[in-house]
Amino acid sequence: MDKVISKVAALGVPGLILIIAMGATGLSGAAAITAALAALGPAGMLGGIAFLGVIGLLSQGITEFGIDSIFSAVVKELYKKGETKDSILKKIKGYPISKSLRLKLKDKIENVQ
Repeated sequence: MDKVISKVAALGVPGLILIIAMGATGLSGAAAITAALAALGPAGMLGGIAFLGVIGLLSQGITEFGIDSIFSAVVKELYKKGETKDSILKKIKGYPISKSLRLKLKDKIENVQ
């Protein structure tokens, strides 16, 4: 058991996400891994692997710089690419997220300089 835990811990946040997804499938072994990866990604298993890679990069960046710094940098980059505050807020309005998260995002965007 300790060997398995140390290997999953080496994967970090993506490992935790994969474990949770595998548990949600109700399957075991290779079938659970296959089903979990397919469920996580937009393009089947390959999308699931890419998703876990992106999550790994994001969690590393958040750990190193903090969520507020990452958020501000992303919003500033969107501005550089031609997005306006209104266009970003319009996209957020269309996302299927909770009302409280939507309000937090709007507040953060209003405060980015």
